[in-house]
Amino acid sequence: MSDVRTAIADRPLILDGGLGTMLEARGHDLTGALWSAGVLIDAPGDVRDVHGEFVDAGAEVITTASYQLGYDNLGAAGYDGAAVDGLLAASVRLAREAAEGRAWVAASVGPFGAVRADGSEYTGDYGMTVADLARWHRRRIEVLAGAGPDLLAIETIASPAEVEAIALALEGIDVPAWISLSAASTAFEGDGLAGALAAAASAPGVVAVGANCCAPPLITTVLDRVPTGTAAAVYPNSGETWDAASRSWRGEAGAAFTEAEAWVDAGARLIGGCCRTTPADIAALAARLGGPGHSDAAVANHDRIGG
Repeated sequence: MSDVRTAIADRPLILDGGLGTMLEARGHDLTGALWSAGVLIDAPGDVRDVHGEFVDAGAEVITTASYQLGYDNLGAAGYDGAAVDGLLAASVRLAREAAEGRAWVAASVGPFGAVRADGSEYTGDYGMTVADLARWHRRRIEVLAGAGPDLLAIETIASPAEVEAIALALEGIDVPAWISLSAASTAFEGDGLAGALAAAASAPGVVAVGANCCAPPLITTVLDRVPTGTAAAVYPNSGETWDAASRSWRGEAGAAFTEAEAWVDAGARLIGGCCRTTPADIAALAARLGGPGHSDAAVANHDRIGG
């Protein structure tokens, strides 16, 4: 496949949707501290198959099941550093096998809050210095980059300080990346969102910035604040809200991609879904946006899945 940087300069690319959502649909319990990382350990074939479902639906970029893989949370579960390295590499391999040359593979790099499993990716309240956060992120980024993804999906970054840490952690990494903020995080209130997006855009190797895991109406606000000339990555959730205390979703699902065409007009070049979005949602998005990467096959998959 062509370089992803060249591709997004030409047209928008379709991302995948909620990996965890679809693993739950297969009967996996994701309420534990390891979330989808537990399925990667216990049922890697299901992870590969869900990736494949999204590719069949029209996703052109799939993100690996490494979002919640960390040395501290897995260490507490009895896995040493070498085992974590192996799991990070396996997440890239499984996605590559599922893609079969039909999609780019983005290695997911979740925020520090993801391994805490306490909802702090919506506050950025970590009590850590920028230097400590940079060291924490650097180890995972190095291993994931070495596993051969097409790019890094640095996701749900929860505060200006964590953006600064990510920029430090990306120095010398020879893999393109996008940085997506947790737009619903209270740490970005006021002018914090625009400043964080600008800082993210200037980080080494970054090809797009934006937001994920937020309500769809927030995407327009984010796009208004992406620096001029910078490609945007946007992938909202279904509109429901995560309750960290009960580890469940609250509220009603809405239409995640109602404004997709407007997002493209505003500079979005990587567009997909986050939590609670399904292959049917992605098939519908691919069918709507059309373009060279979204052929009649995508429309057929949309109809087959029932979108």
